[in-house]
Amino acid sequence: MLAVDTNILVYAAVPFSEFHDTARELVTELVEGREPSAIPWPCVYEFLRVVTHPHFFDHPLPLEMALSDLNRLMQSPSVHLLSETLRHAEFIDLLLRESKVIGNRMYDAHIAALCIEHGISELITADRDFTRFPIKMKNPFHP
Repeated sequence: MLAVDTNILVYAAVPFSEFHDTARELVTELVEGREPSAIPWPCVYEFLRVVTHPHFFDHPLPLEMALSDLNRLMQSPSVHLLSETLRHAEFIDLLLRESKVIGNRMYDAHIAALCIEHGISELITADRDFTRFPIKMKNPFHP
């Protein structure tokens, strides 16, 4: 199963992004496809924070539009939301010790730990910071 990072969701929702068409197509395939995919819960909140924040965009998305996009994703039977299990502390402890990330990279570590915890084989992202973690990454915007 693969998981989708925040930046893919943001590019899919923001029509003036240079990566919009590719990201929108990818998200549509996930929603309409039969193959299971996942979104870590922290990515849901980060998506909402980014697309509705006037600091990131001159014309942020209205909250209703952002929520509508998310609801479409969450209602798909092939999309699963990843949250912490009872063993999450073990996964994050090991991941932090191995990667030695600190500070702002904790957010990425949380997402990576959730993916590993749930047996995700690949994270679709344009964020190179995930190279610090033992999870396969795929950037759909660069071959």
